[in-house]
Amino acid sequence: MKRLLPTLRADQTSESLISVINTIQIAAKEISFRLHQGALAGVLGSTLDENIQGETQKKLDVVANQLLKTLLLESPNVHAIASEEEDSIVVSPNSGDYLVAFDPLDGSSNIDINGAVGTIFSILRKPGGEASGESMFLQPGKAQVAAGYVVYGPATMMVLTTGKDVRTFTLDQTVGEFLLTREKAEIPDSTKEFAINMSNQRHWGKAISEYIADLLQGEDGPRKKNFNMRWNAAMVADVHRIITRGGLFTYPWDKRNSAKPFKLRLMYEAAPMALLIEKAGGKASDGYQRLLDIVPTDIHQRVGVILGSAEEVEKCVDYHTKHPKPD
Repeated sequence: MKRLLPTLRADQTSESLISVINTIQIAAKEISFRLHQGALAGVLGSTLDENIQGETQKKLDVVANQLLKTLLLESPNVHAIASEEEDSIVVSPNSGDYLVAFDPLDGSSNIDINGAVGTIFSILRKPGGEASGESMFLQPGKAQVAAGYVVYGPATMMVLTTGKDVRTFTLDQTVGEFLLTREKAEIPDSTKEFAINMSNQRHWGKAISEYIADLLQGEDGPRKKNFNMRWNAAMVADVHRIITRGGLFTYPWDKRNSAKPFKLRLMYEAAPMALLIEKAGGKASDGYQRLLDIVPTDIHQRVGVILGSAEEVEKCVDYHTKHPKPD
């Protein structure tokens, strides 16, 4: 089987970008090892701290963030990083060509129950001209030169695109290398599966409420087919299922907190996942526009997310066009 780096070279990926991806895979291997040690490694449970999002940090959140931060800032090809766990960007002492944004451990509430979690990453080119500080990162998702995630489940897998196909690599524990196990992900256009946090139903807007209500009616409703709901409480796990066999994932607007009506972050979660989904033949929207066209106004900006099988995303977006975008 092909290893990760030779596969990228066969794609004529630049050595500088390969170097950045290699740094991420080194960190992912260490995170995977600590996760699979579980309680033996002393990384389960929560800290007494909150991150910039106001969320209680798990011990492994902190460990994963520090690993990625340290290794990426040592890379000669990285200019700066932005992490979901950091208040602001961190500029490297090196003058590399790339910016890396990441969610070090998506779904960390699953850690203590031995559920699937993951690392999500986005790689951008450092812009030329006068851009500096956080403004360097305020680029639309379509500007990403690479994006991917690592899912830490029964097997540790990296799903990656450098703008061409979406490939899956599985960590072979015997040799300590990510090996190519799926050459090209192709998401089927139609699906009978959807993923949403139904516990928030009473807080949703009209568009998503009507859409989900019609799905739940199954064969007796307007969609004329039965749907199954799947929910992993980790975006990376739900998206991995879609990359593997299709489906729809959505985390919509809700009214509980007017200051934070959306859950998912554009730079660290929505944009990289949207690039993967589109390169695999699916679609990704916030309900009103393509996710990859949204230009961030803040590094911690949150957005609504609908992504997955193209026909189902289009159906969901149709419901949104009947209602004004919530404030």
